[in-house]
Amino acid sequence: MTDAEAIDQVLARARFDASGLLPAIIQEEGSRDVLMLGWMNAEALRRTLTEGRVTFWSRSRREYWRKGDTSGNVQYVRGAALDCDADTLLVTVHQVGPACHTGAHACFDVDPLEPVLGGTRGGDRA
Repeated sequence: MTDAEAIDQVLARARFDASGLLPAIIQEEGSRDVLMLGWMNAEALRRTLTEGRVTFWSRSRREYWRKGDTSGNVQYVRGAALDCDADTLLVTVHQVGPACHTGAHACFDVDPLEPVLGGTRGGDRA
């Protein structure tokens, strides 16, 4: 099987939503930190798997964007996996610089929330 055939099989297995998009969770290879979430259509997924750089589909601008082309904060692909339902992608990357456009290490660092812990007995928090 050629590389192109292998990529075609991945694209056939991936379950894109009604808009033709797949959520892509980006995780740092060394720390395993979740850096960000982006959206990919079939072509963005193809580019990500064949070019070694993460490419997203911008829902607001309706265009492709490759992480780091303007900021220099590049994401080099180290691995990728579809989840058990093939409707979410996990991409492991070597991150150069911060992942978030705000300058934060990860997009999830900018607005931490305090969960309400309920459903426990006697104050136990397991």
